[in-house]
Amino acid sequence: MHLKIALLAGDGIGPEVTQEAVNALNAVAEFGSHTFEYTALRIGGVAIDADGTPLPDATIQGCLASDAVLLGAVGDNKFNTLPPSERPEAGLLKIRAALGGFANLRPATAYKALADNSPLRPEITEGADILFVRELLGGLYFGAPRAWDKQAGSAHNTMVYTEAEVERVARIAFDLAAKRRNRLTSVDKANVLETSQMWRSIVEKVAKDFPAVTLEHQLVDSMAIHLMNRPRDFDVVLTENLFGDILSDESGVITGSLGMLPSATLGGKVNLYEPVHGSAPDIAGQGKANPIGAILTAAMVLRHSAGLEREAKIIENAVVQVLDAGYRTTDIARGNIAGQQTVSTTKMGELVLDRVTADLGAAAS
Repeated sequence: MHLKIALLAGDGIGPEVTQEAVNALNAVAEFGSHTFEYTALRIGGVAIDADGTPLPDATIQGCLASDAVLLGAVGDNKFNTLPPSERPEAGLLKIRAALGGFANLRPATAYKALADNSPLRPEITEGADILFVRELLGGLYFGAPRAWDKQAGSAHNTMVYTEAEVERVARIAFDLAAKRRNRLTSVDKANVLETSQMWRSIVEKVAKDFPAVTLEHQLVDSMAIHLMNRPRDFDVVLTENLFGDILSDESGVITGSLGMLPSATLGGKVNLYEPVHGSAPDIAGQGKANPIGAILTAAMVLRHSAGLEREAKIIENAVVQVLDAGYRTTDIARGNIAGQQTVSTTKMGELVLDRVTADLGAAAS
């Protein structure tokens, strides 16, 4: 297996957590007949500083020439006065569009070791295992027209979806549900929005091709409540772009931190992988960032782009082992819980890597 990976470390804590993900990938390569070839490219604030744009053409071409793209994070407060189209975050939206991935997979798992770290009671979160499937190329983020008319004192964005866009992401969600627990929850706002009414009708049409999967619909506002009250009731959650962004971030409460959440974007020319968290410029370079979301994202690279399911599970199991042993970064450390030990970004990466290496060695022997 030879995999060409474009590395877009980005801004803030992006380079720190991306390095830990790369270390995990390299361990897999070391113990198998695999080679991972990396190409470092710029995106976000670092690209604005160096190239005058949040997404240089060289980055787009480099990504399209790769087998997978691993991204850290984008965003820097020093660019907050720029128009949205010129900020670092614009680079993220543009690379998503350029690669064409429309199905954003965001797993949210409640780890038993972190039961006391979530603000929710353990009996609420225990056993929760949700896979969000977020449509990534439509809705308000990409709809036109959009504008801020400062002279007129008004602004507008447009939520647009086509039936084809809804159907293609719905099919991926149903297929995933059929491989998990055969339950799919589709989230919309069909009591108000025409786009959601169409969304619901298309989802129901696709459901006929998956008779073993139980489909339910939830309005986005009630879903936000149910995620906190009964997260164990949900398996695959299908959403449009904005709703999925908000709800999957909310699920960080279930896992204990946004720093625990990975993601993969599938369906385009090249798969894009990134942890869900942002660039966190306030803690950049301080060794406080949680690399687990990025490390779990590396596992998704192995699963979806390299076809290495066993190795992906080894990384995921290594994370569980480290958490069970009581190691925490600052975002998932709570109070004076017995047996906890707060560690740096690098140390957390090393602890996971040690277990990955041990398990890979055992599997190879």
